[in-house]
Amino acid sequence: MKGLNRAEICDQNFIEFVREWEGRVEARPAPSDPVLEGSALDAGSFVELLESQLVSRHLDLMARVLRVQNKVFYTIGSSGHEGNAMVARLTRHTDPAFLHYRSGAFMAERFRKLPGMDPIMDSALSFAASSEDPASGGRHKVWGSKPLWVLPQTSTIASHLPKALGTAVAIEQARRIGHVSPVPDDSIAICSFGDASSNHATAQTAFNAAAWTSYQKLPAPVLFVCEDNGIGISVKTPGGWIERNFSTRQDLDYFYADGLDLASGYGQVQAAVEHCRRTRRPTFLHLRTTRIMGHAGTDFEIEWRPIEELVAVEAGDPLLRSAAIALQSGLYSKDSLLALYEQIRGKCFAAADAADRTPKLTRLDDVIAPLAPYSPAEVMAEATRSGSEDKRLQVFGSAEKLPEAQPPRHLAIQINNALHDLFCKYPEALLFGEDVAQKGGVYTVTKGLHKAFRNSRVFNTLLDETMILGLAQGYANLGMLPIPEIQYLAYFHNACDQIRGEAASLQFFSNNQYRNPMVVRMAGLGYQRGFGGHFHNDNSISALRDIPGLVVGCPSRGDDAATMLRTLAALAKVDGRVSIFLEPIALYMTKDLYEAGDGQWLTGYPAPDQAMVLGEGRVYEQQGEDLVVFTYGNGVPMSLRAAREITRKHGWKVRVVDLRWLVPLNEDFIAAQAKSAKRILVVDEGRHSAGVGEGVITAIAEAGFAARPFQRVVGVDTYTPLAGAALLVLPGDGDIVAAADRLA
Repeated sequence: MKGLNRAEICDQNFIEFVREWEGRVEARPAPSDPVLEGSALDAGSFVELLESQLVSRHLDLMARVLRVQNKVFYTIGSSGHEGNAMVARLTRHTDPAFLHYRSGAFMAERFRKLPGMDPIMDSALSFAASSEDPASGGRHKVWGSKPLWVLPQTSTIASHLPKALGTAVAIEQARRIGHVSPVPDDSIAICSFGDASSNHATAQTAFNAAAWTSYQKLPAPVLFVCEDNGIGISVKTPGGWIERNFSTRQDLDYFYADGLDLASGYGQVQAAVEHCRRTRRPTFLHLRTTRIMGHAGTDFEIEWRPIEELVAVEAGDPLLRSAAIALQSGLYSKDSLLALYEQIRGKCFAAADAADRTPKLTRLDDVIAPLAPYSPAEVMAEATRSGSEDKRLQVFGSAEKLPEAQPPRHLAIQINNALHDLFCKYPEALLFGEDVAQKGGVYTVTKGLHKAFRNSRVFNTLLDETMILGLAQGYANLGMLPIPEIQYLAYFHNACDQIRGEAASLQFFSNNQYRNPMVVRMAGLGYQRGFGGHFHNDNSISALRDIPGLVVGCPSRGDDAATMLRTLAALAKVDGRVSIFLEPIALYMTKDLYEAGDGQWLTGYPAPDQAMVLGEGRVYEQQGEDLVVFTYGNGVPMSLRAAREITRKHGWKVRVVDLRWLVPLNEDFIAAQAKSAKRILVVDEGRHSAGVGEGVITAIAEAGFAARPFQRVVGVDTYTPLAGAALLVLPGDGDIVAAADRLA
């Protein structure tokens, strides 16, 4: 029993079903007539849908055979889900689609939308991890296509639902701000997932946000397609759960369709699609499917599932029903249907054989090429390009009121000025998050933006970081420049995968065909005099440093913040990059450096034609070689104060190096600063086991300067407590001086 190959059995089931079919044959319909009496599906459409279903099935069968020969590297199949071809047929190729992995038939059908495209060969290249795969360039097996508006998805469960909703909202937002969208104004966003995935917290976030949006009568034309096969890998979904859970939700319009029967399901799918497009409301399509041949090629269901149950599931194969329709309608004879079946099988194996002979990724540079594109000259040209002077005068009030004409200000004001400037420069820029609009944010950093640019560009969201970042991806997908705010670094952890698994990975897995550029503003780090405890003094920077392709900038003073923001916006516009602008909360209002009233941490506002080069640090006292201190954020003013005391005690000339860019670390810059140092001190407000300091020390060691005497001043491996106890676990001025004493 364990040796039975269920894929071979399903294959043979189809052949035997056709050979043994004894039903009544009706008069052959014309292409425009219903395929069966009473069906909304015409005969011509049925013929093409059937072919798409067969393509999907034979791709699955081919993958199972060739996986054991190491010619195919993916066996999660679409068998049993072939009814999703109806969704593809009834939507447009300009409707952005976010698909789960059982979407072979959807893709085969959508390929019909544009001439000259070959779903079999494209799929075979992807299965074979070929560098010629048009979807990902051989980096992953994904369903994706740039011309067909299918944005590649990875396997993180349900993480694509928030950005699908975000894209739906963005379709309408583009019209409100006068942005020319790359898709038609009446497009809808399509998002498919399984019944098991619908229970995931990220999915529930999207459903809630969709209903929240609809409740306020805001358009959100997203078609959620729940392909209900009744099981998640090996865990069964309780019978009736999807209908019970979704059919009565207000502001999420529910439709049911039989995805196992093209003749009856087509009209049901059509009703859902037309409703979504016409009403612009979030729509939930409950598509009945089944799952045959297991979760993947490595899932031997016979080992854990009763044979009687397997046989019953296989008897519900939607291809058997499609074969019956084909024969009953008179569109096919037994021989012609089996000939078509074998013809498509042959095409799939021939494509797989050809794909196996194509080049693969064999060079590291080729693998990572689309991960973090960077065009230095173009980025700097964009960053230093001034926006409309007339618009600036209108927003700021007069030439005398321009920020560069004002006296030095603190960090929060200069960030605010820079944001106003970016909004003057980029009419497609949007700023959104919790409390950012009328209130101006918790720390008033966004004060005045809502008044200047109105609710269509500066707006509050629901309290949900996952959805904030999902919205950002949606806006970016359609060519806007999202600047979402995550209120605190600690709140980012709730939604980390929207950056790690989705936003930062899109360029990589689409071979740089798709981008979702954004600048995420995030308040964080410690030293708020103990206010708020951990969640308002979060120093877990390593959560950001571990995300491939991400850029993280952290200014410590106002002028740096302005020039850094311009560069980050330019990185987004030119190279499609995803970045984090990490704002040290405790430095927002800081005016003084050495003593009360000295005003030495106030800075002027750089003119709009000034920007900071990615990776460029700031050096204080370049001639200081007795001790070189590497730091960032709050550590910069602390280190400058400590440097005075160290000079007084030891007579040393001290150089303080502000890294400014935390991801990626500029290792060449770090090495150049370490080269002339007699002693090295790393001041890292991150934790002992997970901060920035390890990266700095590694760069120094790998450059050959590990023999320099060095010390590290770093936070303790703990959460930050409340009140004065917070300063016991975070580095302070005295700790830096004490470390210098040890070096002496």
